[in-house]
Amino acid sequence: MALRLTEIFYSIQGESATTGQPTVFVRLTGCPMRCTYCDTAYAFHGGQKHGLDDIVEQIGQYQTQYVTVTGGEPLAQPECIDLLTKLCDLGYSVSLETGGAIDISTVDPRVYIVLDVKTPASGEEHNNTYENLDLVKASDCLKFVICDRSDYEWSRDQVLSQNLNQRCEVFFSPSSEQLKARELAEWILADQLPVRFQMQLHKLLWDDARGK
Repeated sequence: MALRLTEIFYSIQGESATTGQPTVFVRLTGCPMRCTYCDTAYAFHGGQKHGLDDIVEQIGQYQTQYVTVTGGEPLAQPECIDLLTKLCDLGYSVSLETGGAIDISTVDPRVYIVLDVKTPASGEEHNNTYENLDLVKASDCLKFVICDRSDYEWSRDQVLSQNLNQRCEVFFSPSSEQLKARELAEWILADQLPVRFQMQLHKLLWDDARGK
C-alpha cells in the first residue's frame, strides 16, 4: 500500500486548536478542487509514491507527538484512511486538514478533523458535502476562509442558522491576499459572533504557506 506524497516537513502548526505546536506535516498529492485562494497548488500534481512504513519512518525522525496530514486534499487518496489509523495506533496526536468535499465517515474517530467549509468566493461552494457537518465530533473544528464581506455574511449565516458553534469549534480566517485581518476581526466583534478568529501563524513567521 502506497500514497503519493508531495513532502514531509517539520514546522510550527499555524492553525486550529493546536496552533504553536511543533508538528510534522505530511502533504499528500492531488486535489479535486481549485479554490481561488489556494496557496499549495504545487501539491496538485507530481509527488512520489511512498509506503506507509516509509512515511512513518520519516515522521519518526522528529521529536514530536503531533502529526498533521494535509494536501492538496488528503482524502482524495483512499489509502489516507489507513495512514491516519496507523499513526493513531502508534500514539501520535493526528489531525487531518480536509476541504470537506469528500465523505469523512471512515476517518478514525481518534483523528482531529479540521474541515474547511468552502465559501462562495472560494469558487468551490458547490462542492461542499454538507452531510459532513453532521459527522464532525465535538473535538473537531470547522474552518471558514473569508475573502470579502459577502463571504463573511454567508459564513455567519451558516454558523447561526445551523448552530454550528454548538457542534464543534468554528474558526474564521481571513484570506491573506484578499481581506485585511483587522476587518474580519471587527465584523466578528460587531456581530458578537460565536466563532474563533485566527490568522495563519506560519505565514506571519515565515511568509510561506509551508511554514518553512
